[in-house]
Amino acid sequence: MLVKNISIIFISCILLSSPVFSFELDTSVDDEIRRTYDPSKLEQTLPALPKVAPSKPVSTSTTNHASTPPKTLPVTPDAKPQIGVKKFQNDYKYDKSTAIRIKKWTKFKVKSNSVISDYLKTGAKVSFTSIQPVTQRYITVPTGTKFTAVVTDSHQPQMSGNGGLVVLAVDSITVNGRTTSVNGKITKANMKKIFFNNMKGKRTYWKGVANQIDKGENFYKKTRRTSSKLADNPVGILISPIPVLTGMVVYAVNLVGSPLFALWSKGGRISIPAGSEFEIKLLEDVYLY
Repeated sequence: MLVKNISIIFISCILLSSPVFSFELDTSVDDEIRRTYDPSKLEQTLPALPKVAPSKPVSTSTTNHASTPPKTLPVTPDAKPQIGVKKFQNDYKYDKSTAIRIKKWTKFKVKSNSVISDYLKTGAKVSFTSIQPVTQRYITVPTGTKFTAVVTDSHQPQMSGNGGLVVLAVDSITVNGRTTSVNGKITKANMKKIFFNNMKGKRTYWKGVANQIDKGENFYKKTRRTSSKLADNPVGILISPIPVLTGMVVYAVNLVGSPLFALWSKGGRISIPAGSEFEIKLLEDVYLY
């Protein structure tokens, strides 16, 4: 084993000392470069670098001015938010959690400040004044509170016995000098209930039918009296049946045609004097602030 190792080392030394495995550096290329170029003159032939102006430091004041808008620009203030449709100057949005609420369906007894009749045109305004206080949580609406209403529909008596009409929509309340829009209706007028907020004159169609029948009956009675007088006279006895027969015909015509004749009759007028008592009911909550 030792002999084998010595033999391997010996053979390796012979191979390494052989010229085949030797390296020789060729420096001829370096010598040629040195003869052709002078390294000391290369730096002199390079162009000079361009001169650059020294940079100015950025001041913090300039940055602050750039981020701050100029004083000449107009500044728009925050608009005051509103709730719903603004009908009055003070109808702005308010915090419902702090506002005083008058619940819907609340009723107020009021009196009218002017005559209310079917002569009023659509869009006309009428006013009312409360005659009793109304107490609710955190507030008592005092006597003398003002209400206004607008006429939304109206017409005078019409044919076919249709009476006059006035429809009012309560649109504002004034409490302690503050006017607030409301949504209300009239439920009583002159101590009488009002249905569907319609104040109507009396409908006289059936009354017209009865009037036509009465007219025929009265005419028939007159003809009977005339016939009786003629029958007492020996000369008039011959023509005495004529008046009563005429009365019977007229009475029959009026009786049968009364539903048709009543179509030409007009209904009753509506006119409620000032100072009459009304009842107003709120249809929505009202918030006072």
